[in-house]
This record gives sequence, C-alpha cells and structure tokens, in this order.
Amino acid sequence: MRLSILSFAACAACMTHAWQPTATVQSSAFVQARGGVADNAAAPSSSTALRMGIGSGARRIRDSIFSKERSREDLKIGIAGFYDRSSKLWEEVWGEHMHHGYYIPEDRTDHVQAQIDLIDEVLKWSGVEDATSVVDVGCGIGGSSRHIASKFNCKAQGITLSPYQANRGNELAKEQGLAGQTSFQVADALDMPFEDNSFDLVWSLESGEHMPDKTQFINELFRVAAPGGRIIIVTWCHRDLEADETELTKKEKRLLAKINRAYYLPRWCSVKDYVDILEEKGMQDIRREDWSYIIAPFWKAVIKSSLNFKSVFGLVKSGFSTQRGAYAMFLMLRGFNKGLIKFGLITCTKPKA
Repeated sequence: MRLSILSFAACAACMTHAWQPTATVQSSAFVQARGGVADNAAAPSSSTALRMGIGSGARRIRDSIFSKERSREDLKIGIAGFYDRSSKLWEEVWGEHMHHGYYIPEDRTDHVQAQIDLIDEVLKWSGVEDATSVVDVGCGIGGSSRHIASKFNCKAQGITLSPYQANRGNELAKEQGLAGQTSFQVADALDMPFEDNSFDLVWSLESGEHMPDKTQFINELFRVAAPGGRIIIVTWCHRDLEADETELTKKEKRLLAKINRAYYLPRWCSVKDYVDILEEKGMQDIRREDWSYIIAPFWKAVIKSSLNFKSVFGLVKSGFSTQRGAYAMFLMLRGFNKGLIKFGLITCTKPKA
C-alpha cells in the first residue's frame, strides 16, 4: 500500500483506464486477503451466480448511499483489491512515489521531485541523519524504501496488503540495483512478520489512515522498533477536538463517512489521538506538526491531470465504484478547505531501556 494519496488520486487515473479488465486481479487480492487459500467449492449455476451478483451489487450500492462502515475483513480485502487494480495506473501517470509532494515554494510544478523532497524533508524534520535497518509500513511499490536505502546505504523492508505492489516493488529494486538492500512482501501492518526490536527506523507514510485499530497499529510500530529507534508517522487525520467538544459535528462525520466508503477507510482519528497513544506507550521525544498547507498544491495537480476528454469518457464508462471515487476527490478537498482534514506528522523514539 501507499495508502491515502493513491486512494485519492488513482481514481483520477482510473478514469482513463477504467474499461480495462480487472476480474483476475480482484480474484488474486481476495485469495491473498483471505490468507492465500482459494475456495474449492463447486461453481454455482449461471442463474444462481446472476442472482448473487445482482444481490451483491444492490447491497454495495445501498451501503454506499448510506455510507455504511465496513468491517475489518472487508477493509482488508477491499484495500488489497483497490491497490492491485490502481497501482499500475498511478505509476504510469505519477511514477514510483505514491504520496504527496513537498510544495515550498507552493507554485512549483516539478511534481516528481516534490514527492522525493517530501521524503527528505520529513526525515530532516524528524532528525534522522542515518539508519541501518528500515521498515516501510504500507510501502506502495517501494519508492520511499528504495530512496531511503540509497540515501543512507542501508537495508529496507516494505510491507503492503497488495500482491501487485509487493511484486512491483521487488521488480523495481532489481531494475535499480537495490535488490540486495530492499525487499517487499504482502503482510498486515497490524500483525507484522518481524521480530521484536528489528529496525532503527520505522517509517509509515500515508498508510495510517487505513488502519482500523490505531492502538494496535502503534503497538506494532513500537514492537518492531529497536530500542532508541525512530518512529515516523505521516498520515491524514481529522482536526483536533476543541476543549469543549467530545466529538466531531454530525456534518463532519457524514462527510468523512462518505469518503471512507470510496477509499476503504475506517473511522478517522486526530493527531492528538495518536500522540495520546504514544504517550501511554511511554515513547520519548514525541513531536507533531501540521503540513496540510505544504502538500495542498498536489491535490490540484492530480485533479487537473484527470480533466481531459479521454478521462471524462473513461469515467462515464467506468461504473459506480470509480465514479464514486472520483466524486470523493472533491469531498476530500471540501474537508481540507474547511479545516476538517489534516496532513499530520508525528515522530518519537522508543526508549532504550
């Protein structure tokens, strides 16, 4: 995964390619998300399959209209399938870095370099000057991992729910001469396949949004971090609550619920919620910052890339899911402009003792 900007932007890319077949990829994602075991039951009859398909489609439309919250299992399957389908398109349009860019000055148009600069500026802000072993949690196709491995001449491992992303990450590592330093695999960020105290840099760039259990997410980041290791979380959050508030307004919650349905997101949290969890874990040197204004121009660039005849024609033919995702881009912008949606940076270190 490289989770939120690809969710946000791949729908724009999908407008151009929406008529391409996706059934094989969806099946692969389903099997992987279920633990890699296919169902050997006999295939249903054509009439039964048709009724099942119509019923399933009707339920999805109904759930979308009412912005029904997805279960953890549905999120896992949906995330894998979404990124299996869309990552190739994103790479063709925007390259290997599946995240926002660093827009200082705000009128810069070198978008690929802006994405690379975001990695370097986040590292600088976090005080990271070197690393020996890195884990990229929600790695996309591995752009950040390979950049950090090259920058620090270190080892990096990435995990994603998407089989396509893991395979493509390893392909690019080989092409770029980094196969000996970087590797990518399918794994769940809430149950990582690594030993305790394994990494001196734990990196999560735009993946926390997809985590249905934020406490377990932090627990896993903490577990795999080496004593004295640095944890960096860059993620979309909702605004912090005011002192006299106990929850977001109903209007704000409705807007986020609509976005969640389009982009396979669970309930949102605030940057303060993350900080509270980190403090409870006893983390040290906890810092936070809001970079919403720094990445804002990238959204406009993504939307602009989709506004041409071919993209609009593809959108008309794309079907309900992609049309819903394209519409949700504007919901994201609305939330951002209203101060509801924030691009938060959080960093801390794991105690040495």
